[in-house]
Amino acid sequence: MKQTPTQPQPAHCPGIVIAALRGGSGKTIFSVGIIAALRNRGATVAPFKKGPDYIDAGWLALAAGRPCYNLDTFLIDTPVIQQSYLRHTQNTDAAVIEGNRGLYDCINVEGRTSTAELAKLLDLPVILCLDVTKTTRTMAAIVAGCAQFDPGLRIAGVVLNHVAGSRHERIVRDSITGHCGIPVLGAVPKLRRQIFTERHMGLVPTYEHQWAQEAVGAIADLAEKYVNMSAITQLIGFRCKERTAEYALPAQEAAARAYPVPTSAADVDRPRIGVLRDSAFQFYYPENLDALVQAGAELVVTSPLFEDNLPEVDALYIGGGFPETHAARLAKNVTYREQLRQLADGGLPIYAECGGLMYLGQELVLEEGTFPMAGVLPISFGFSKRPQGHGYTVVQVDQANPFYAIGQTIRGHEFHYSSVIKGAEDCGPTAFKMERGSGLMPGRDGLCRNNVLATYTHIHALGTPQWAPALVARAREYRRSKTEGRVDNPKATPY
Repeated sequence: MKQTPTQPQPAHCPGIVIAALRGGSGKTIFSVGIIAALRNRGATVAPFKKGPDYIDAGWLALAAGRPCYNLDTFLIDTPVIQQSYLRHTQNTDAAVIEGNRGLYDCINVEGRTSTAELAKLLDLPVILCLDVTKTTRTMAAIVAGCAQFDPGLRIAGVVLNHVAGSRHERIVRDSITGHCGIPVLGAVPKLRRQIFTERHMGLVPTYEHQWAQEAVGAIADLAEKYVNMSAITQLIGFRCKERTAEYALPAQEAAARAYPVPTSAADVDRPRIGVLRDSAFQFYYPENLDALVQAGAELVVTSPLFEDNLPEVDALYIGGGFPETHAARLAKNVTYREQLRQLADGGLPIYAECGGLMYLGQELVLEEGTFPMAGVLPISFGFSKRPQGHGYTVVQVDQANPFYAIGQTIRGHEFHYSSVIKGAEDCGPTAFKMERGSGLMPGRDGLCRNNVLATYTHIHALGTPQWAPALVARAREYRRSKTEGRVDNPKATPY
């Protein structure tokens, strides 16, 4: 019997996972530095971020000169994680994955969503980043514990951060190598100046600072000086080539990204989905934008910070960000806000997350004043010094809405300092019952009006594959209704 030849599987790209004992240990600095240093050696590096994160991913993308994709085993099924890794490492020399929180930290005692489990899933070695402030030999005990806690994990080396001096480094280095048999691949001293500025619980986004390119270059220099890059390239299995990298801001790269545009008669029917993208609205997973294109959309980047008028679009996707830090400029652009409100009133499909939700509200109330927003939704937002929602979310779709089927369960995440301070009693139907997370109000999220769905929950397209086709389908319906000179909005819901 003749056998059908099996399709060859794509080669597994070599790579490393950068992990730590906790958040704030320097994972991002080491990850950015190693990526940039590898790129300087001529490597094409595929960057990834484990865990729900946009800001760190922006820095990793800047260092690599290519999009940073997310590998989150809570949001995305493990087979899809593996497929995504293989797909986005094709034609690259190495992958660098930045973990999140501590190496074994997760949402349960089984460890299924930890950085360690991701490293094992992808069969990649781990480099452990250690903050050695005010400690010496104890670090050897900690490293030994991490190595023995799960023998299936390969801790291939450690890097030391915040080293106080040569004597401090020698004691820590000798303790770890002597007691654990794990090599120390680098030791970075305490830095006298802050290279990465922080906001809230993370780094300031690269969108907001033109010095981001300079910062990445400085981090690359640190890696060259204090990290044994030869040992790391040997660990990865990459053969170095001489090259000097130039770093381009992700904001510029994203705005100029070659999204497919109509090139044939068949393509002309592609609906145009506007994406608000600037330093106020910058939190988008590249997989989400890719999914919209794959579902048949043409993406149009627009910005209320720099444009007076909305482009002609068939739907809008407004991601998260920091509209509160740009409240005055957003409020001043009256034309853009009024056009957005009128289009929403006319049935334009709009999907908004977190910062986009706030922009669709009536106003932002800040210490320096009250600033009017688009006025699509009858709610006002205030801000606290502590997070009002932080972590993974699980929502059950239990009410009619433009994009999700009733009964669907969605996994996402939220991180916001804002909350509804006025208009909650008039905000109308919400689509989501919160099974995990804070949402808009106790137990609820997903505010609906006409073809608008606005939520604090961020979704990932690989974990919520229904989202992109639904938004594109709505955009097509709206485009068809405009062509036929009618408003086709059967599920419109007034507040």
